[in-house]
Amino acid sequence: QVRLVETGGGLVQAGGSLRLSCAASGLTISSYTMTWFRRAPGKEREFVATITRISITTYADSVKGRFTISRDYAKNTVYLQMNILQPEDTAVYYCAAARRYSAGASEDRYDYWGQGTQVTVSS
Repeated sequence: QVRLVETGGGLVQAGGSLRLSCAASGLTISSYTMTWFRRAPGKEREFVATITRISITTYADSVKGRFTISRDYAKNTVYLQMNILQPEDTAVYYCAAARRYSAGASEDRYDYWGQGTQVTVSS
């Protein structure tokens, strides 16, 4: 059974940092495209960052230069380092895994999803 478990969310002041973790079981992250999405209150879920099997990373324009996606193969875990957080970053953050290499920002291409972790940034 595949599980993706996100942790690391919380409440932080604007300008602060958080690191989210996505611990995977039942799959090997090196064989998947791993991606972070988020859903802000009252909005559609949106793409945040992705890392492919060959470690190519792509970011949404809104987080470029502030967020970094990475992987630890030994821990089978994907991370999202979030710096210079702003109130507009407040959302539930989801981790997703796709067998398809070119999954990118297309949610329907993802095979597995985590339950999400709440990030709240106060002004």
